[in-house]
Amino acid sequence: MGKESLHLRTVANADGAAILDTEAGRISTLNATGAYVWKALERGEDIEAIAADLARETGEQIERVKRDLGDFIDALKKLSLLSC
Repeated sequence: MGKESLHLRTVANADGAAILDTEAGRISTLNATGAYVWKALERGEDIEAIAADLARETGEQIERVKRDLGDFIDALKKLSLLSC
């Protein structure tokens, strides 16, 4: 995330997040896991590290976490919330 995300405003807590896209005039909501991933991406963490942390915290197999994380990132891209 960088300059291209200047039009995004985020409010996040332990329950999830709301992302306001001021260009599109749209609000997207994320559950707690989605908010965790969003904040990690904002901090510049890479996908591998995020997946490893989620797998460790949830007990899920890393392959499944990576697949689900990839699907989530694709969804963010389709909503123009993420460009990388």
